[in-house]
Order: sequence, then structure tokens, then C-alpha cells
Amino acid sequence: MDLKELITFRTIIEEGTFSKAAEKLHYAQSTVTNQIQRLEKELGLTLFKRGWDAELTESGKIYAKEVNMLINHWYAVAQKAAALQKEEIGNIHIGISEILIDKVLPNALKNFSVYKPKVSCHFVVGNTDELSKKLMEKPNLDFVISGEPMDMSQLQFQHLYHEEIKFIVHGDHPLTKEEGIELSDLITYPLVTGGSNCLYRLQLERELSVYKETPFFHSISQISAIPAMITQNDYVGVVLSSTPLPQDVVILCVKLINPLISIGILQSRHSNYMSETKKLLLQCFTEEFMALTVK
Repeated sequence: MDLKELITFRTIIEEGTFSKAAEKLHYAQSTVTNQIQRLEKELGLTLFKRGWDAELTESGKIYAKEVNMLINHWYAVAQKAAALQKEEIGNIHIGISEILIDKVLPNALKNFSVYKPKVSCHFVVGNTDELSKKLMEKPNLDFVISGEPMDMSQLQFQHLYHEEIKFIVHGDHPLTKEEGIELSDLITYPLVTGGSNCLYRLQLERELSVYKETPFFHSISQISAIPAMITQNDYVGVVLSSTPLPQDVVILCVKLINPLISIGILQSRHSNYMSETKKLLLQCFTEEFMALTVK
């Protein structure tokens, strides 16, 4: 049997005769008759009593009770197949923090492309504050991989791993000769950090707020550029543990109350459904995060 035969059977019941069903379906009456004969043959049942009116047999009455369910199931299966086919092609839009581009993105995208070679991924790079706002403003941004923003009223966050705040200087910096460095020891030096709305910059400012003196800040939106900015000056760079560092840069041992930044998956609370393709991409990122944690 096929869907056309089921629809024809239902239409005959609704219209009362073969001829009226043929007229509604824009078929010749012979086409309607042939479809019902094929259906009866496949089922091994006689559905209609022969005559001018389309009178159901007892078997036909029982089958008629099931026909709507069968047609709905047929449509559901067809829609599922179309959805599966659609997931083999298409686009996914992801927001990602700059710190993760080198460490996580290449391998995650490589592994995802093995399974979904025709799905195109579009990445928007930014800090946590910028990406969380874009996630709420743009419905085409599927999810974000970043820190946990301050405002979570419209968002949900799944923690994956921690980044740690690190302080860096060039090899000849005066602080490299000091032992037991406290956060207060850094205040006399210009600090180079991410932008003023950068998550780790805000966390650092909270810890610095207990001191009377306020340090002088330089900022740059690209955290990976900070190591180069401190090589020619007695600045103190503030980066995260995944930031690539050149050989002539030294990491200072500075105690913080909370040096950790939670990194994970950020989604809108209104995203009730996630396709299997998006779940696969998230799984590829998660595996790379796990590898970072092991290292």
C-alpha cells in the first residue's frame, strides 16, 4: 500500500461515493477504483460492498477506524526522513571565545566534518559578554562556547572545564627576582588585560577592589596579543592558562582568591530543541575540552 491509496480510501468514506471522491481528488473514477482494488488485494480484505453507494463491509469499518492513524504515521515518518536528510546539509552558527580558537576549534571541526562533511559551520569570535548578548539578540546563533556571563536570566550554562588567570612578564622584569608575590605588588605596574567587559578582567577588578590604590590598565580585545605587548615594557600581562606564550615570557606565581574561570556551553533558555547535528558538534567540542583537562 502507499499513501495515495490510504488517502483515497478515507476520501471515499468522507464523500460517500467513488465518483465524488474522484472529483475531489481530481482523479478519473477508474483510478479511484484501481487504487481501492490494489489496497484490498494487499490487505486481503474486501473494504466496500459492491454497489452505487460506498458502503463499508464489517472489515472495512474496522480498517476505517485505523486509517487516520496510518496516514498521520506516514506523514510523521516522511517528515522525520526529510529532517534527517536536511541535517546532512545546512549551516550552524556558533559563538566562541578567542582563547579557544587555537586549542579547541581545529580538532573539533575536523572530527565533526568526518561525520557531516556538507554541514557548514560559521563562527563568531568574541568575549563572554559580547557573545552572550549576541546569543540573546540573534536567533540564528545556535549556541556559544565561552565563560559564564553575569546575567543568566535568559540563558543556560553547562560547565565543561576551567581556565586559570595567569600573570606574565618579560624575562628581565623586576618582578622575576621577587619571591612570594602578592596581588598588591602588581599595582605599581601597568596591567595589560582583555577589554573592560572581559569576564576575567571583571573578576580581577573585584579582587583588586580591596586595595586603596587602583592599578593603571591597558586593554586589548585580542588576548593572544598580550604576550607581545609586555615584551618591550615593564608591564604585567594578565591572560588565561590556554594563551600561547613565547619562550621569553615568564609566568608569575601570584595568589588570587579565585583564579578560575568556568568555560562551557551557553544556550538560550528558549532553545527547547537541538538537532542531532548540533548535538554531534557539541560532542566534538566536549571531547576536545576533556583532552585539555587531561593535559
